[in-house]
Amino acid sequence: MRFRLFLWVLAAAIAVPAAAQQWPDPPGGGAPPAQSKAKPKAKAKQPPPDDVEELTPAQIQRAQEQDRQGGKDMPQAVKRPSSKNVQTRQVDCRGAFARDSSHIRLAQIFGQDNVAYTEVEGPDNSKIMASVLFPKDPQRRLEMLWNNDTSRSGTQVIVITGKSNWTAPRGVKLGTQIAAVEKLNGKPFTLSAFGADGSTAADWQGGALLSLQGGCKIGMRFIADPKAPQDARSQLASAKELQSSDASVRAVRPTVAEILIGY
Repeated sequence: MRFRLFLWVLAAAIAVPAAAQQWPDPPGGGAPPAQSKAKPKAKAKQPPPDDVEELTPAQIQRAQEQDRQGGKDMPQAVKRPSSKNVQTRQVDCRGAFARDSSHIRLAQIFGQDNVAYTEVEGPDNSKIMASVLFPKDPQRRLEMLWNNDTSRSGTQVIVITGKSNWTAPRGVKLGTQIAAVEKLNGKPFTLSAFGADGSTAADWQGGALLSLQGGCKIGMRFIADPKAPQDARSQLASAKELQSSDASVRAVRPTVAEILIGY
């Protein structure tokens, strides 16, 4: 059975210059010039024709072909995807996720083919209707429940669950460790007892997660690490109220398993 929270306690080329090769002046020869008349300066001898290599068009073509063939084994630069093509999956309590949003707005922003109004899992094995973004892609899936089911408008709850990689306000994601959530909150918070479906954040204790920009509230469900000692998990199951900073809570290494943003 999937544990669905409906809590409104849910409370940002370097060009290198080529050195010109100069041929040295040949040593002068002959008798020294007369004192009364200066001998004209001897002209620099030109290099013999055999010393200058003139490439024929055929030679140039062969060299170019060799360069191309040799380049096949050289590493090529990796093309990075343009940032324009990367869609940020962030729920920020405005626009598509504002209080006054609707199924129509989701279709306008994300495309009609990427939004479906369908059944999703509710509490106690029930089925409820919701607008689902990218219903066929578990990593991009996002569920939205409405206050008015007839017009499919008025955001009630936004659900991040399963394998979704959407990010909630303040940067919380599925899999975030409880210590990181406590840091984002700015202080410890209270939790319900750890049952078969985990534990819920009961009270943010006046921390940063209590009130978010846009007027939305956030709630979370935490699950213990399956590898945590069974006795430590059993101890938490019998507790009525826990603190996120308790040593017994940290011993089971809880992580976020479900996030709900509501109004």
